[in-house]
Amino acid sequence: MRLTGTDRGRLLFVLALATAVALFTATVPLLRDWFDLRVYHGAVDAWIHHGGSVYDYRVPGTEYGFTYPPFAAVSMLPMALLPLHAAIAAGLLLNLAATAFVLRVLYVLAGERLRRHGWFGLAVTVCLLALLEPVRDTFSFGQVNLVLLALVLGDAWLLSTGRARWAGVGIGLAAAIKLTPAIFIVLLLLARRPRTAGTAVGVAAAATALAAWVMPGASRFYWTEAVWDTTRIGRLDYVSNQSLQGVLARLADPGEPSRAAWALAALAVLGVWVWRARRALAAGDVLGAFALTGLAACLLSPITWVHHLVWLLPSLAILFGEGLRRRRLLWIAGGLYVLLCSSVVWLWFDDASGIDGFVGSNTYVWITLGLLLGLPVGQARVNRPPWRRRASDTAPAPSPAAPARVPASASQPAEPSSTAMAAGTTVGPAVDTRRGGRSEPTGSTRPAAPKPQSSSERASSYTVNPPPA
Repeated sequence: MRLTGTDRGRLLFVLALATAVALFTATVPLLRDWFDLRVYHGAVDAWIHHGGSVYDYRVPGTEYGFTYPPFAAVSMLPMALLPLHAAIAAGLLLNLAATAFVLRVLYVLAGERLRRHGWFGLAVTVCLLALLEPVRDTFSFGQVNLVLLALVLGDAWLLSTGRARWAGVGIGLAAAIKLTPAIFIVLLLLARRPRTAGTAVGVAAAATALAAWVMPGASRFYWTEAVWDTTRIGRLDYVSNQSLQGVLARLADPGEPSRAAWALAALAVLGVWVWRARRALAAGDVLGAFALTGLAACLLSPITWVHHLVWLLPSLAILFGEGLRRRRLLWIAGGLYVLLCSSVVWLWFDDASGIDGFVGSNTYVWITLGLLLGLPVGQARVNRPPWRRRASDTAPAPSPAAPARVPASASQPAEPSSTAMAAGTTVGPAVDTRRGGRSEPTGSTRPAAPKPQSSSERASSYTVNPPPA
């Protein structure tokens, strides 16, 4: 196929952008040396090949080990069959597959405006996504955040396209691997989807029970001791912790943050989330409701490392999609994107005191709060799949007493558009959106050795003098 002049120009632009992104990611950002994947691999290897507990393992030269629920270790069992470098390669491929799926779902649910640019828009999106700090850190740490996001958004896609039979399985698995996604079960209850919420709870319970059967001692330790000890993950006041708890901890440093202040802030966030999520659900905006829930999860979690902020991706997709129609929003989306690429919070790594420290070290928290308050949700989007249909929105059945005679050409249903079919949307009665419907290890608190999220040294220090394998 011969390229037009415009296509050649776009291709050259994409190649130049991809080259610049590759050079940037290879030289500028800190390499996390797949630290978290080393934890996963070492813990599973110690469990399977050496008879130890996953929660007793430490990365050599550090005081850090496995911190997730037991089912996470069970799901990572295939790592025991692989050497470390093969496990790293498999982790990269898994993250690439999860990223591709997330992009697919966002393109389907965010509306036609994000899809109209075809391959060029997708290529530019991929390049820009690679620069986002939470995404590049997820890859560099070997983290599971993108996999969890893919599981949750898979349920959003099933619900929004009328394939609700298996919805809830992804959220249940994600909640069994890591506790934070459990908030999406509450969203299902707000949406009056008790069957889907029950599926999610059942899957999470079954996965947890399976882990308890496979590793009873480790499960007992986690659910009775480790789950309550947030200090085993890292220091609350560390600048990478971009949650409400992190803000309060940096304010109180070197003291302890006020629990009462955190409770009040958490209640306020919960109230805003419930109010805005219900409005999004009433309008049939499934992506908006899921985006708001991801924002709330980041704010409410005791520790939200920078790489956990991949939960902001649905919000950014909505903001850019609306920005293509409203230029003011596009400028806002661009500004937030630049900040999320900049690693700006690390400027206050050594000292977060003073007004500048309060504002700058919590930049990502302010972005998350701003999106929770102002994200444009509950609005009509082009070709958006319906969340659900109400009985009042369907046409009444014809009266059997007075059958109407119509021409054959008029009685034939319209063929679904190719755009809608390509997007995977369902074709059915229109939804009236104007009416609101009801719609780990041993509890160590101050490790001496460096670790990317919680040491007294910058994350890159780990890669300068790596511990012996």
